[in-house]
Amino acid sequence: MEPANKTNDDFFSRQIAEKEKQKLKALRNKNKGVWMGLGMMGMIGWSVAVPTLLGAVLGFWLDKKYPQTFSWTLTCLIAGLCTGSIIAWYWVAKQDKEMHNDKEENDE
Repeated sequence: MEPANKTNDDFFSRQIAEKEKQKLKALRNKNKGVWMGLGMMGMIGWSVAVPTLLGAVLGFWLDKKYPQTFSWTLTCLIAGLCTGSIIAWYWVAKQDKEMHNDKEENDE
């Protein structure tokens, strides 16, 4: 009966150690959660908005200087939107990778 008790004690000790790691990590990153989320939303917004606006301004200028049968403004606006979306996707993927790497390091 002694070996079964020892197995249960080892399992219980591992569970406590895991919970302790999680709580310590949560205490270290307590203020980081909300501000990091707001910062990420802001970064994504700006990374899409700035190229889109720059594309619209460039398109407007091209419409005035070099008129065509199509709209330079609309074309450049869409190109800016696509560029901004790619930049935002890259940034989110990079942040996601960093978060998973931090999680793996803390789990070890």
